[in-house]
Amino acid sequence: MEEPESTAERVALWRAMHVQVDPPPHVLSDEIGLQLVAPEDDWRQRPDMNPEGTSGFRAAIVDRARFIEDLVIEQEARGVSQYVILGAGLDTFAQRRPDIAARLQIFEVDQPGPQMWKRRRLVELGYGIPDWLHLVPVDFEDGESWWAKLSGAGFDPARPAVVVSTGVSHYLTREATAATLRQVARLAPGSTLAMTYLLPTELIDDADRSGLETSEEGAKASGTPFVSFYTPSEIETLARTAGLTNIRHVTGTSLGERYFAGRTDSPRPSSGEDLLVATI
Repeated sequence: MEEPESTAERVALWRAMHVQVDPPPHVLSDEIGLQLVAPEDDWRQRPDMNPEGTSGFRAAIVDRARFIEDLVIEQEARGVSQYVILGAGLDTFAQRRPDIAARLQIFEVDQPGPQMWKRRRLVELGYGIPDWLHLVPVDFEDGESWWAKLSGAGFDPARPAVVVSTGVSHYLTREATAATLRQVARLAPGSTLAMTYLLPTELIDDADRSGLETSEEGAKASGTPFVSFYTPSEIETLARTAGLTNIRHVTGTSLGERYFAGRTDSPRPSSGEDLLVATI
């Protein structure tokens, strides 16, 4: 089906809402996703867009996106020139930061239908598809190999890369995530992985549990249920078994402290999603 996943659309609209509702300075300025989706004029009245009820999720989405952006910029400054986004959805780094993106080879990996839709919308809006942006369609449901498709799109496995997967692992089985980690462990030295994962309910702040349960119910109702949750020790074991060694955890709480520190006029990022970062 040629349309974005509902979760990708929701993330794009939350990022735009951060700019439109939360006071500046903004952690991330991104209204391009809103342009791509082009929702009805009353989109902010949707239940899943309620500015107050979703403020914690909105803040968590923008601070994780800012962390990834900072990581990519840092690695580009060190000479890394390949950036792979697994489950790219409506990521807009290439359109928002062409000053950095044009110095990279960016590979957006996603399902064929949603990616075809995104390609069309980028052309319609005048952004186009520059030579350094590679949209790599992979039919995960049909068992296609993202690694094989990536290599076919011009990715050079002999050169280091930043590989990012955000908001994806909880939709995958542990076996599928382990397979991805094993593939990443084979990247060239100097490569970096950043992957988000959801914590089990018992490790989430009490104030955020009901919100996560609501989100989980919504995902199940839309046909994309959450299937995997990890404690930090479990995700580390999975990564080490896959062959990764230089591992660190970045908690969602620490990102909130980093990007929303000292701001009493902004939403508090919700807990429940942490990051695994590994260097090869």
